[in-house]
Amino acid sequence: MIRDLCDGQLEGAEIGSTEITFTPEKIKGGIHTADTKTAGSVCLLMQVSMPCVLFAASPSELHLKGGTNAEMAPQIDYTEMVFKPIVEKFGFIFNCDIKTRGYYPKGGGEVIVRMSPVKQLNPINLTDRGCVTKIYGRAFVAGVLPFKVAKDMAAAAVRCIRKEIRDLYVNIQPVQEPKDQAFGNGNGIIIIAETSTGCLFAGSSLGKRGVNADKVGIEAAEMLLANLRHGGTVDEYLQDQLIVFMALANGVSRIKTGPVTLHTQTAIHFAEQIAKAKFIVKKSEDEEDAAKDTYIIECLGIGMTNPNL
Repeated sequence: MIRDLCDGQLEGAEIGSTEITFTPEKIKGGIHTADTKTAGSVCLLMQVSMPCVLFAASPSELHLKGGTNAEMAPQIDYTEMVFKPIVEKFGFIFNCDIKTRGYYPKGGGEVIVRMSPVKQLNPINLTDRGCVTKIYGRAFVAGVLPFKVAKDMAAAAVRCIRKEIRDLYVNIQPVQEPKDQAFGNGNGIIIIAETSTGCLFAGSSLGKRGVNADKVGIEAAEMLLANLRHGGTVDEYLQDQLIVFMALANGVSRIKTGPVTLHTQTAIHFAEQIAKAKFIVKKSEDEEDAAKDTYIIECLGIGMTNPNL
């Protein structure tokens, strides 16, 4: 996909290959289609293409096909409800239009992403967590799965959160995906916590054959609660998704996180190697974080400038 976005040359990009050679050319805007032909994640296609099309010559429209709610990748709901509002703090906006949802193993989902290029990205400072003010979410079923499954996932998640957070109303909507907007069968849940300073955290889970609905709901709730305990301003999954933008931004960015994940360490490694950005990861010195596993990731971005604008 990236090769096509920039008329580049790509060698060795096939299954079983251990080495690739990529020679990029000028990034161009316009309409691009990328189809995983499986339940491969449209969100991962978006993740890899977004930093590139920000520095294109003209606006882009990306038609991404595959899984929208798939394992081992962000669910499209996460991308829309958590990733989008936070990444837009770097000074750009994008529009994400979910045409069809697709699930494992068939895929068949399609999302259209529209965005305009920028001259430069602004650095971000996400170090003040504030306190949790809202908890909401959606529990969905698609295809042949009964609506009761969505209601059970939601109810189990609410019960689990109530044990720990008693003073907030937890609003999880059960949803039956319309037949014409979902391909195949699937179920899952995403729960978001919002704070007074605009931080967003999520817990999510997907149903699998033979796993009862309550367990799916509880898994998402426990993931959310774990992400609220560490005192960071981003959850464990947003952490690594912000690294490339911090590396390209013009100035010093700071985010406060829980334990630094292997994904994030890897992203930092490559951002330093390829973009020559400088990162410092240190334990948070704030008093309220003293007893917690909380870190500050600081980056001096390279101030990438769009040569086309």
